[in-house]
Amino acid sequence: MPDTLQKFLFENADIRGDLVHLDATWQIILEKHDYDPVVRKLLGEMMAAAALLAGTLKLNGRLTIQIQGNGPISLMVVECTGERTLRGLAHAVDDVSAGDLPSLVGDGRLAITLEPRDGAERYQSIVELVGGSLAEALENYLQVSEQLATHLWLAADQQFAAGMLIQKLPKSSGRGDSDTWNRIQQLSATIQNRELLQLPPREIIHRLYHEEDVRVFEPEVLSFRCACSHERVANMLLSLGRKEAESIIADEGSIRVACEFCNHKYEFDSIDVEQLFSQTITTGSSSTRH
Repeated sequence: MPDTLQKFLFENADIRGDLVHLDATWQIILEKHDYDPVVRKLLGEMMAAAALLAGTLKLNGRLTIQIQGNGPISLMVVECTGERTLRGLAHAVDDVSAGDLPSLVGDGRLAITLEPRDGAERYQSIVELVGGSLAEALENYLQVSEQLATHLWLAADQQFAAGMLIQKLPKSSGRGDSDTWNRIQQLSATIQNRELLQLPPREIIHRLYHEEDVRVFEPEVLSFRCACSHERVANMLLSLGRKEAESIIADEGSIRVACEFCNHKYEFDSIDVEQLFSQTITTGSSSTRH
């Protein structure tokens, strides 16, 4: 199965759905970091959740889900862009025991950030972690912050990460009723983790909703892509200033920076730093003359 986001809509009710299946994207994440199995499972669930939430938006930019706390897992961040690219990372102690979300994260917070590329205002919402699982915490967030009735099912193992979402549409056309929503919830709740992880999205939709009138859209392709680059690291060094950069060179011999998301390593020696700041001075003086 390719890495896809599969959207579907119930024709006679104001209810939408999304299914996500990650294979190669998830494997790239695991190749770059040797995560503990418990950490790996939660990060996989968050990768699937980010794709699902991004699928509910007309996203021209980046959506970020972040969990931060004082437990064994201190930080977890996943990003999904409007181009349906994903990346993620986790900070945790070496040996994490299995448990519910509060035991893993401790006294934690859930933050969801939208960063548009069209100059629109950046949006961030931060709530307390409520619920025993990531799915429950996100359902609570969507209900409290967005007033959207939503249910999520998330699963991850060493091979795949997957998830499903159903949501009441915010603008009701009057189609369906509370009984319809309850019925769709009950049908959806019969999904098993192994089905999410192993079955194609269209087969899952058929198994769950074969008696419903469901419109299935063309799947959207998902992939891994990191936003780090040599230019971004160079800009970071410029922000440090020449004196600080030269001080690091004097102490360490070179400046080495590793991206926490993809683990790609960048290195700048004394010649690189000299050229970097010289180019900045030249560019600055040229712009002043003009």
